[in-house]
Amino acid sequence: MTTPMDAPLPAVTRLIATDLDGTLLRDDKTLSERTVAALAAAEAAGLPVLFVTGRPARWMDAVLGHLPSHATAICANGAVVADLSGTPKLLRVHPLERADALEVVHRLRAAAPGTSFAVEMSTGIHYEPAYPPFHLDPGATVAVAEKLLHEDEPGSGAPVLKLLAHHSEQAPDAFLALARSVAGDRAAFTRSSPSALLEAARKGVSKASTLAEYCAELSVPASEVVAFGDMPNDVEMLRWAGTSFAMGNAHPDALAAASGATLTNEEDGVAVVVERILAAR
Repeated sequence: MTTPMDAPLPAVTRLIATDLDGTLLRDDKTLSERTVAALAAAEAAGLPVLFVTGRPARWMDAVLGHLPSHATAICANGAVVADLSGTPKLLRVHPLERADALEVVHRLRAAAPGTSFAVEMSTGIHYEPAYPPFHLDPGATVAVAEKLLHEDEPGSGAPVLKLLAHHSEQAPDAFLALARSVAGDRAAFTRSSPSALLEAARKGVSKASTLAEYCAELSVPASEVVAFGDMPNDVEMLRWAGTSFAMGNAHPDALAAASGATLTNEEDGVAVVVERILAAR
């Protein structure tokens, strides 16, 4: 794997797409001064930076003070395109059908007893009693998945952005492989947590699929996109972008998918490459 200083860059870079946790953000969920400066310099040079994250739009506080002028982000692993210029506004949603989510629940319960679930909707997250609680969402409904996914009338409920599945004993990668084998025909599974926590989206939806849509609207080809990531939920994006960098702290699947590698998130790995892109301009 090449180093961040000798990995090839595209002849023209027109957009930078970066993950947040484990990539742009340090482990304490803050941005370093060097990273802040790199983001500002890219913006000043007319090079847009697009945040592409598994986080919901309401959990973007860590970067709200450093938003580029377009104030747009791809959230929930591609299920949402959001405008963060004020109160988060969902511009586009790729929902997971409730029938598919419910089938995933039934199949995973059978294949991995002890699995608990949370449902991320456009209106917020809700979870089962056994699921690790979300302290950032004190107003969440706590109930079994069947009740959380129930609609009085078809289409009357809020769109489901993703289904989360947690297991306290499964190994994370093994749990992901299991889910894909038993329910991969009903949803797209990935993970971004160090624990056995899976994220299921509408089949075909990923960071890459929504980034491709976004770039097509701007007439920016994949060959002119530079992407950064560190976990399995970044793999499709790292493969899609013409140039991509896995972080020094990245999961092996992300390292294998990327065209280059950079330093860790604690060592400002994204900023190192952005500085090099700007210098080449």
